[in-house]
Amino acid sequence: MTTFVDRVELHVAAGNGGHGCASVHREKFKPLGGPDGGNGGRGGDVILVVDQAITTLLEYHHSPHRKATNGKPGEGGNRSGKDGTDLILTVPDGTVVLDKEGNVLADLVGQGTTYVAAEGGRGGLGNAALSSARRKAPGFALLGEPGRSGDIVLELKTVADVALVGYPSAGKSSLISVLSAAKPKIADYPFTTLVPNLGVVTAGSTVYTIADVPGLIPGASQGRGLGLEFLRHVERCSVLVHVLDTATLESDRDPVSDLDVIEEELKLYGGGLEKRPRLVVLNKVDIPDGQDLAEMIRPELEERGYKVFEVSAVARTGLKELSFALAEIVAKARARKPKEEATRVVIRPKAVDDSGFTVVYDEAEDLYRVRGEKPERWVRQTDFNNDEAVGYLADRLNRLGVETELMKAGARAGDGVAIGPDENAVVFDWEPTVMAGAEMLGRRGEDHRLDAPRPATQRRKEKEAQRGDAAQREFDEFRPF
Repeated sequence: MTTFVDRVELHVAAGNGGHGCASVHREKFKPLGGPDGGNGGRGGDVILVVDQAITTLLEYHHSPHRKATNGKPGEGGNRSGKDGTDLILTVPDGTVVLDKEGNVLADLVGQGTTYVAAEGGRGGLGNAALSSARRKAPGFALLGEPGRSGDIVLELKTVADVALVGYPSAGKSSLISVLSAAKPKIADYPFTTLVPNLGVVTAGSTVYTIADVPGLIPGASQGRGLGLEFLRHVERCSVLVHVLDTATLESDRDPVSDLDVIEEELKLYGGGLEKRPRLVVLNKVDIPDGQDLAEMIRPELEERGYKVFEVSAVARTGLKELSFALAEIVAKARARKPKEEATRVVIRPKAVDDSGFTVVYDEAEDLYRVRGEKPERWVRQTDFNNDEAVGYLADRLNRLGVETELMKAGARAGDGVAIGPDENAVVFDWEPTVMAGAEMLGRRGEDHRLDAPRPATQRRKEKEAQRGDAAQREFDEFRPF
């Protein structure tokens, strides 16, 4: 059983931010020394980092759930909570990060390349940070923001310059063992190679890597054999080498037919493989029958435009010419590759007319939906069990211009307003409000604006009751007797 894993589904969860603290400084002869609640700590991120010493995703296959630590809550005495620790997940060079729908999120190539898979939540502000000239002693603090979470897919695509492709037992493992210092498993039965083997080859001044891909059979692009599992490993290669067995003992096979089958599978798989440069290696010419067959089919292959090499991995003949030919193609491919430039910091200023949120009327739910980074974050950080915190949220939304946009959209007092994702939004009856001043605040944790009669709530209940009565009448009218 192979211990190589090149595709895993990973569930990552960043740490939650710590809650802010609502505290008042007290000491002898100074019972009300002012707010001194500290801020909550930031939640830890989940970060993917390339480590070239790692060659498999096996670790995440056995334990696919990973979570960073949460931030600590703030404390009194202006003590901020400790930040959560980032969770570093090392992945092999050549790992591609995708979402559940198959969209590429990141292509991690090169030692030390990083990608933040899940961002930790912000810590909530304590009441010391929320105090102002108008609100001198807030009786509330902001909650920590939940960390991001979700499912991602990791795919490993081998980073190699040359890929050896062909039928099982065509001699690919033997060839890579004599071209490089790699020591793959070699045997005379199909599917000896269960994992891609990598070797480093030096030809003159060019050093390149060569990959031995597990054998392909008809239907590999649809999942037969081991082909579909490993075809992705040839996507990054600069040149493909067809290794053809000229001494096969199977009566229904011949090298030319093998070549046609492999070419068809590469074409069906896609990924740009049909456009890569190709070489053909006629292997096992040390066997008399193999040498005769190689001489017979070589003219036909050359007529098709292939550059053909006759080699023997056992006798070690023809290897030098093949090695230098591959080095030449790899060098040309590297020369054509655009030079990598240092990452530039792109600053995208916000448009002058960008308010940072939108207000849309949802006819199906009969309410107005407010979407935007700030309003949604503020709602997540509000403690709705504290009236003063709810009043503070209303003031922030008013300053941002949400109430103005609701009026422009046609909202009236008592209409439903939802803030947040559709599946987990906070819904409330909208009541136009006024900014709170210090004279409007009562005891800590209270907001007198929320004590006033709320006829809008009663109107909404009556509207829901009317809908229920209409549905019941419709049911009674069409009910079978």
